[in-house]
Amino acid sequence: MEKLSVETRFSDIEYNIEKIKERIGTAAVKSGRSENDVRLMAVSKTVEPIFINHAIEHGIDLIGENKVQEFLSKKPHLRLDNCEAHLIGHLQTNKVRQIITEVSMIQSVDSVKLANEISKRSESAGIVTECLVEVNIGGEESKSGVDEGYLTELVHEISEMKALKIKGLMTIPPICEDETRLNKYFSKMHRIFIDIMDKKLDNVDMTILSMGMSSDYEAAVMNGSTLVRVGTALFGHRIY
Repeated sequence: MEKLSVETRFSDIEYNIEKIKERIGTAAVKSGRSENDVRLMAVSKTVEPIFINHAIEHGIDLIGENKVQEFLSKKPHLRLDNCEAHLIGHLQTNKVRQIITEVSMIQSVDSVKLANEISKRSESAGIVTECLVEVNIGGEESKSGVDEGYLTELVHEISEMKALKIKGLMTIPPICEDETRLNKYFSKMHRIFIDIMDKKLDNVDMTILSMGMSSDYEAAVMNGSTLVRVGTALFGHRIY
């Protein structure tokens, strides 16, 4: 990649961060909250460390990676002293051991089997791993996440695990051309989040509602999201 194109992309990243934060702030205020109530995650799937580090230098304090091996290969080249890293993609139980000490949160816990493995490996490592429970709010067979009807039961079961701490919920709604339909999914997810929060379960600190991505983060914020996961709108289109 030529120096000019690198510099151009640096400039684009800086501009995008500024604009995304402005839009998040506007949506938060419209929803009756402060811009500080919503956190921006830079989703860094397929993005080279040089550009991730540039985003960190310009105000990004949270990145999200989808794949264990990709994150582990990039981590030595990342400047994460003032930046958290979360795993946001589907996690296989055989990869748990590799990732638990490398990220500060796993956002994609969706089964007792996976939760048990995380708790067991965390206990062996002498740590407590923070997690979000991923909800399949649209009931799509192609997506991971727990079905809404089983969510409360799963939260109860995870809350009894010694080395796992639930910090909230995460979701990816179905792709919707109709904004009204999209808002229904986000609104429903927010109601579920509040319902579980109101139960005041031991070992459940329901403070994070992770929903909203590049194409719909403003709608998500308007419906109560506290963390948006933005990749393409921040780093540009993916190069696979």
